Amino acid sequence: MSASSRAPPDSSDSPAAPDSTSQRSSGTRRRLLAVLVLAVVPWSVQTFVGGGATFVFPWGLLTVDPLHVTTLADFLLFTQGLPDYILAWPLGVACYLVAVGSVAVGAATGREDARLTAVALVLAGVTQLELARGFSTQPGRVAWPLGALLLWGVAWYVYRWPVRPESGDGDGES
Repeated sequence: MSASSRAPPDSSDSPAAPDSTSQRSSGTRRRLLAVLVLAVVPWSVQTFVGGGATFVFPWGLLTVDPLHVTTLADFLLFTQGLPDYILAWPLGVACYLVAVGSVAVGAATGREDARLTAVALVLAGVTQLELARGFSTQPGRVAWPLGALLLWGVAWYVYRWPVRPESGDGDGES
């Protein structure tokens, strides 16, 4: 079959056109879900020599001994003189919210800038690595940067395919 006899990939009479649209829609939903799941998993697990652990989420802190939740807003409102490494946490949340906004716009309009979403996730991961590093330099404390790995993992797995002009949504599916 010669190139001139083939229909263009975006032709509406192409038999693959409906499947292509549903694949893009499915890919968009998967990306949105993958990014939103990051809001409910701990980004950092902070452990102490004397026992106990604190889980850092993008929305707040969960301390298990005693069981207590502190929202990010309360944490920032009622604490003063925070070291720079702790300020990396809300900065990471801001980067994450950029990623959520980008993928949500993509889900609503079909026009996500996957590069923006991926970079925002990577930067959010870097901030969580800095939080864990700073916390772990304190005597008797260790922080496990689970969020950095998860944020980078989603950025790599979901956004590893190059943006293709014919798909326009960055999921690599045609």
